Amino acid sequence: MKKSSRHSKIIGEFGEHLVCDALSKSNFEVVKVDHTGLDIIAYDKENQKRLGITVKSRTRDGATVNESINVFSHQNGKDDRKKLLEACEYFGCEPWVAIYSENENEADLYLVSLETFNKYHGGKAVEQWKVSTKMRKQYIKDPEVKHLNFKLNSSRWQF
Repeated sequence: MKKSSRHSKIIGEFGEHLVCDALSKSNFEVVKVDHTGLDIIAYDKENQKRLGITVKSRTRDGATVNESINVFSHQNGKDDRKKLLEACEYFGCEPWVAIYSENENEADLYLVSLETFNKYHGGKAVEQWKVSTKMRKQYIKDPEVKHLNFKLNSSRWQF
């Protein structure tokens, strides 16, 4: 798969919009924000729950299809987890993580609380969301992992 020089930005924004769409269809009021550590704030009117969501989106192909997606880094002076927690404190949100992963044939969108993320992948120098077949099956069985799967068919799209 050949990707444009701006693909990382495009897939990042696409993932954010996809999360907004899915939450909006689930009766959340949703807004994209431009704040360090935070991409989306979503409010559930019925349960009076406010989610502060960081979104990570990646395209994987060929040999990288099972490569994990970096979510939080604690290297070289960075602390992405702390940025999410601080932003959620400022805006009165519960910290959540959304991961959008696509390959040539399908895509998965996961939404988990930070607490659920921690049970799978917390506490390392680089905290990752694993996308191997084994882990995908495990996530799908977990009722605390919100999940959408998309089949991607491209007929006559290649130039």
